[in-house]
Amino acid sequence: MTNTIQHILVIRLSAMGDVAMTVPVLRAFRTKYPEVKLTVLTRKFFAPMFSDISNLEIYEADVKGKHKGALGLYRLSKELKELGIDAVADLHNVLRSKVLKSFFAINRIKVVQIDKGRDEKKALTRDTNKIFKQLKTSHERYVDVFTGLGFPFNLQETNYPAKQKLTKKINGITNQTSKKWLGIAPFAQYEGKTYPLELMMKVIEQLDTLNQFEILLFGGGKREIDIFDTLESKFLNIRNVAGKLNFDEELILISNLDGMLSMDSGNAHLAAMYGIPTITLWGVTHPYAGFAPFKQSIELAILPDLQKYNLIPTSIYGNKFPQGYEDVMRSISPETIVKKIVTTI
Repeated sequence: MTNTIQHILVIRLSAMGDVAMTVPVLRAFRTKYPEVKLTVLTRKFFAPMFSDISNLEIYEADVKGKHKGALGLYRLSKELKELGIDAVADLHNVLRSKVLKSFFAINRIKVVQIDKGRDEKKALTRDTNKIFKQLKTSHERYVDVFTGLGFPFNLQETNYPAKQKLTKKINGITNQTSKKWLGIAPFAQYEGKTYPLELMMKVIEQLDTLNQFEILLFGGGKREIDIFDTLESKFLNIRNVAGKLNFDEELILISNLDGMLSMDSGNAHLAAMYGIPTITLWGVTHPYAGFAPFKQSIELAILPDLQKYNLIPTSIYGNKFPQGYEDVMRSISPETIVKKIVTTI
C-alpha cells in the first residue's frame, strides 16, 4: 500500500543535544524518502544544524511568546495545519507536544510519539534490582516514530555532511598550523557528569606538552569564557572559541575538527553528527541509557571505576547521585584520557 503522507511535522524542541541527535536520523530518512517534506518544530537557534538537509524547513516554536500556554499552543496548531502537514512525528513527547497532539486529533492528523522507555531507564538507574543492559538509543527510538508513521528506514543509510568552508573569522581564531584540531568541551549541565576542572587542566597541560594538537575550547557563559581565557594565556596550543563565534560558525568549525573530547553533553552530539571521532567522559550517567553520540565506538566512552562505583548509572541526566558518588570522575586519570586522544585522533 502506498503511503499517502507527503508532509511530516517533526517535533523536537530542546535540549541542544537531543535536537542534534535528530540530525543523523533525518539525514537517513531523507536518503530513503527524498520526496517527503519535513518541517521541524524547534527553537530558531537550532536551525543551522539542519541547513544542508534538502526539502526541510524549520518552524519556530515561540513557547515564551505567542505560543505560550494552552491558547498559544492552539494558535500554533492552527499555524502548522495551514502548512499542509499530513502527519506528526513527535520526538519529544512532553506536555506541550501532548497538548498539540489533542489539537491535531481534531483535524484527524496522525501523530506518533516517541516511547522514551521510562520503565527501562528506571530499572537501569535504581539502586536495587538494577537491570544493567544496553537500552535502545535515542536515535533508534526516533526511527521507531517514523516507522510508526509508515516510513521504515535504516540508520546505516546516514551520510555525513562534508566539511564546511572555514570563514575568515574562524581562521582568525585558529593558528592555521598543520597540527590536528582537537575540540574540548569540558563542561556539562550537571556536576555529576562534569570532569573536575583541575584534572581537565592536567589533561590540557599534557596535550599542550605533546605539541601535536591545536586545542579549541567550546562552551558558553561568562564563567566558562573567563576560565578559557586563562587557559589560552597559559598554554601555547589553546584557543578559546566560546563567545567568539555564532552557532552557525561553531558548527562550521566543529565540522573541520579531527576529534572532540566532551562530557556526556550537547557538544558530543554536535561533533558526532558530522562523523567526527568523539571521545566522551562519563560520570554517574552511562552509555547504556541510550544517549551515546551517534555511531561512536563504545571504546571512545571513558567510564569511571564501575567496580568501585557499582551503582552507576544513578541517573539518566547526571542530576542525581548517592552519597559517596560525588567524585566518581576522579577515578578517570588524565593520563587515560590523553592516551585515548593520542591513539584515536
